[in-house]
Amino acid sequence: MENAARRPRVAVVTGASQGIGAGLVEAYRGLGHAVVAASRTIAPSDEADLLTVRGDVADHLAAERIVAAALDRYGRIDTLVNNAGRFIGKPFTEYTRADYEAVTAVNLGGFFHLTQLAVRQMLIQGGGHIVQVTTSLVDHPRSAAPALLASLTKGGLQAATRALAVEYAAHGIRVNAVSLGVIRTFPNADADREALAGLHPLGRMGEVGDVVDAVVFLENAPFVTGEILHVDGGQSAGH
Repeated sequence: MENAARRPRVAVVTGASQGIGAGLVEAYRGLGHAVVAASRTIAPSDEADLLTVRGDVADHLAAERIVAAALDRYGRIDTLVNNAGRFIGKPFTEYTRADYEAVTAVNLGGFFHLTQLAVRQMLIQGGGHIVQVTTSLVDHPRSAAPALLASLTKGGLQAATRALAVEYAAHGIRVNAVSLGVIRTFPNADADREALAGLHPLGRMGEVGDVVDAVVFLENAPFVTGEILHVDGGQSAGH
């Protein structure tokens, strides 16, 4: 069997078929990692350093398939980026049970099942890195755009990020998060971009590259853990 020390580092990225996820896949490949890219709809890959896995992270069985595929192909997991997420914005009293179940299943359930499996593997390896993608709405809600389910679930991820960072620091596992403003991605393609830009003190929407740069910074910052890095054009600081 090939010596584990000679294997490439391996990053698992969810929500990897487009937007931020696709940008992260290319960034980690650029860092020399092999990447396991997971999404409900993602094209097959025949490249040695890219394994794609179709699956909905809301399903715990999909989380098991993703981790099993990573270990079968590459034998390790060094980084997990929990990028997959679901957003439904509406007044609190208009949320339905279906809305609640859909958002919590992806944002919380997807995080929980996949991260638990990844941490178990990282404990065997003696270290790793986990990154959550959250939202600055947790720190800076807007009355004009209510989104309680985003605050509820992504706020939970931020709390979990700090808790896991402390719990597993002695095991060499770092846990961080990036907290985003409005990023120019496919879901915002038909939105009023001028209005969205105006929500940020820097006066523009974020780009996928802004998020990728922040995650790469955290990847390369071995003394940083438990950090919620705001990538929101100053939105969380106030306006």
